[in-house]
Amino acid sequence: MCQDCKKTYYITTAIAYASGKPHIGNTYEIILADSIARYKREQGYDVFFQTGTDEHGQKIELKAEEAGISPKEFVDGVAGEIRRIWDLMDTSYDKFIRTTDEYHENQVQKIFKKLYDQGDIYKGYYEGMYCTPCESFFTESQLVDGKCPDCGREVQPAKEEAYFFKMSKYADRLIEHINTHPEFIQPVSRKNEMMNNFLLPGLQDLCVSRTSFKWGIPVSFDPKHVTYVWLDALTNYITGLGYDCDGNHGELFGKYWPADLHLIGKDIIRFHTIYWPIFLMALELPLPKQVFGHPWLLQGDGKMSKSKGNVLYADTLVDFFGVDAVRYFVLHEMPFENDGVISWELMVERMNSDLANILGNLVNRTISMSNKYFGGEVADKGAAGEADADLKATVLEAVKRVDEKMDKLRVADAITEIFGIFRRSNKYIDETMPWTLAKDEAQKDRLATVLYNLTEAITIGASLLYSFMPETAEKILAQLNTQKRTLEEMGTFGLYPSGGKVTDKPEILFARMDVKEVLEKVEAMRAAEEVPAEEEAKEDENVIDLEAKPEITYDDFAKLQFQIGEIIACEAVPKSKKLLCSQVRVGSRVRQILSGIKANYTPEEMVGKKVMVVTNLKPAKLAGMLSEGMLLCAEDSEGNLALMRPEKDMPSGAEIC
Repeated sequence: MCQDCKKTYYITTAIAYASGKPHIGNTYEIILADSIARYKREQGYDVFFQTGTDEHGQKIELKAEEAGISPKEFVDGVAGEIRRIWDLMDTSYDKFIRTTDEYHENQVQKIFKKLYDQGDIYKGYYEGMYCTPCESFFTESQLVDGKCPDCGREVQPAKEEAYFFKMSKYADRLIEHINTHPEFIQPVSRKNEMMNNFLLPGLQDLCVSRTSFKWGIPVSFDPKHVTYVWLDALTNYITGLGYDCDGNHGELFGKYWPADLHLIGKDIIRFHTIYWPIFLMALELPLPKQVFGHPWLLQGDGKMSKSKGNVLYADTLVDFFGVDAVRYFVLHEMPFENDGVISWELMVERMNSDLANILGNLVNRTISMSNKYFGGEVADKGAAGEADADLKATVLEAVKRVDEKMDKLRVADAITEIFGIFRRSNKYIDETMPWTLAKDEAQKDRLATVLYNLTEAITIGASLLYSFMPETAEKILAQLNTQKRTLEEMGTFGLYPSGGKVTDKPEILFARMDVKEVLEKVEAMRAAEEVPAEEEAKEDENVIDLEAKPEITYDDFAKLQFQIGEIIACEAVPKSKKLLCSQVRVGSRVRQILSGIKANYTPEEMVGKKVMVVTNLKPAKLAGMLSEGMLLCAEDSEGNLALMRPEKDMPSGAEIC
């Protein structure tokens, strides 16, 4: 097919924030995007795959100051490290954009001015009573007992000059688009969250400038303001293609926009499905066809933390397992909607069971038997047997199912289908018992046919595997002395040239590992990286020191009653940006409890959780609704909340003592 005749496909990742080295959870996204991009190329698309770095903001300004270098020097180093990791993981991006690129910065300034000139951006003030943890302003009438209506904390008067974007102007248009394009936000749970929690309750105007720091793109007509993150970062998806605010677009923009897929983490889906499409509407540009909010990859022993010594980086894992093993693990272990878990133990288990045994052993056995019995020659003698038809049907059905799964972005399911080919091939060996056939000269043709069928099945499986584990696929095909099949060719069983020869020196693809030895190496690595406790506490962003409250007696503490509750229903509070209303079963009684955790949990995520509840608080009204208790949460330095939950499953109503 000629290049110009191909259907185009534009895929992007979120651009990585250039504040530090990306851990494996950050790296998952680029590997996921790469597997989709590679598969789309296999489907015949002309793919443009863009990634990059987000390099402005107060956090970077402060980090650079701490390091004693300029912000530009700081982001140059971090961006280089991010790109090194992306390259290490064998990702096939076509464009690596940086928001400090001159072209991008110039276009952001032009976009800001255009939106201002047409009345979508205006100068105003943040003014009112400000709640720091919620990062929200409130009027006096919105306060409850003089405190924040969402979290109940103290508020302070504040005022700050800023430019705002009129989000409400485009809200109805966006709602209509989402309703008429059900594929726009995926998975569906993310769409429901955006509609119910943000769009339907009503959008507030969005701050698009800051004066409290300088490391950003200056507003051209008011340089004491710098463009705030989302108007800067989100526009990379069009500036990277050569979008020009004056209409003189580059060739790539005309060819690839609108994007077919924005692949981003679920934590930033609001910005990509509300702010970004509204910006595009204001610029009179078509919207991306789909935004997919993928789940997170979490550590098995909790959130990654320097103090715990459990931060996992891609290059560290590669040193232990190799590039393709890491690619396999993060792609295979991530469900479509729910968070996945990574641990050293689980990686070793997958290495041994899936990669070394199911795949590696299959390839090695097949090649070794071809060498042992036929001097490496693989020939189809047409001596069919009982198990052949099912093997062939399994392989061909897997090709179809992989295609179906990838069209729905179910990458983990697609990999499972591919490994279904390898599992069935191993079963085929057990069914046909080539070693027994080899003892009977009369079964020589049957033996040859069995080995041919195995070679063919592996060839198709390896060809499918290329999008996900490219290096491994190439090694397998090289050992079989054949070429990668096209998707169309994979639909036919029996294309391996009869009489071809496999390598006489098969390579072990994946070596089995001893989990005890791996964990010992991990502990040694962590010990070598340990820093003095004082320095560790200073550097670790996850450590929080609070001002001590006055001491209390045991009798004071004993007045509080803590119990385990089970959330049986939950919904957003319509008039509140922060509140969720949960129905919590505590023992035989159901309590209604309001919590300011809408930014951290969807109503759907809340249902079914066992939580810790303060049950003897005097009922209070929040946002006009009665709250009969309090859910206990932990809060990090950025105001993110996490529900406190029992380590072991405990019955509803159990006392916390």
